[in-house]
Amino acid sequence: MPELNDTTTARASATVSSTGTGAAAPEKPKKEVSNSLWANAWRDLRRRPVFIVSAVIILLLLAISAFPGWFTDADPKPGDLTHFLQKPNLSHVGDVDWFGYDAQGRSIYARVIYGARASIIVGVVTTAIVTLLGSFIGMIAGYFGGWLDAVLSRLTDIFSGVPILLGSLVILQAFTGRTAWTVSAAIGILGWTQITRVMRGAVITVKQADYVQAARALGAGSGRILMKHVLPNSLAPVIVVATISLGMYISLEATLSYLGIGIQNGISWGGDISDGSEQIRNALHVLLFPAGFLSVTVLAFIMLGDAVRDALDPKLR
Repeated sequence: MPELNDTTTARASATVSSTGTGAAAPEKPKKEVSNSLWANAWRDLRRRPVFIVSAVIILLLLAISAFPGWFTDADPKPGDLTHFLQKPNLSHVGDVDWFGYDAQGRSIYARVIYGARASIIVGVVTTAIVTLLGSFIGMIAGYFGGWLDAVLSRLTDIFSGVPILLGSLVILQAFTGRTAWTVSAAIGILGWTQITRVMRGAVITVKQADYVQAARALGAGSGRILMKHVLPNSLAPVIVVATISLGMYISLEATLSYLGIGIQNGISWGGDISDGSEQIRNALHVLLFPAGFLSVTVLAFIMLGDAVRDALDPKLR
């Protein structure tokens, strides 16, 4: 027992001498971790390889569409028939002849790089139009209900009955100079119905929550309740649908350009795919590279949407 007391006394003395006082050293306060839906979703996304891969691809595509001159110094429009259907030279990475030449002697690599801008613009702008318009209509219909909900729901059903591709073809026929903005507007006018249904269902669920009822009991107006409580808590499913739909709009723009009703006097992957389909037997590379870039782009946005959906849905964690 004396030996045990001496050992305890020695340890206590060492503690006092290291801290300068008899009190224990204060612990550093732990950093609080947010448990909100968006914070948990972001922490989950950072651990998903699918999200990281798709995000890297999308960021690269955005850089290509914004600054194509960083990736090639070749002019994609003029052609040189001395390079007629010249095959790719895969050893010349980043050079003009990397992907070969098309039937007009134009660099396929340069056209793929500059064609990304039209596809990305149409996808992003169309998604913005569809999300804003569909969210507004769905929020109004779901929150107020009654006859207003019935009218807006029937209007949504009417627009849902019009195929987006067929309707876009009819609308774009009325324009002679079709740009990326024109194509985006034509698709956006017809493509908002899915977002409307998703937002309406989310709003109907959220408006029955206790915090919404409490805000209404305290005298908050409809505008404040919608913007402060209903909208922020209804956005998660809308973001998922919009992200996945963005890839669909890019492929829809390529389809319109393939049919000759898309972007005019510009470079588009769909137009190059149309040109390449005529040479599919003689020079497959003319079709392969623009189609490959289109497929990778659409797949990247679909993968991103799937990752966001899994992260925002607590049932899937």
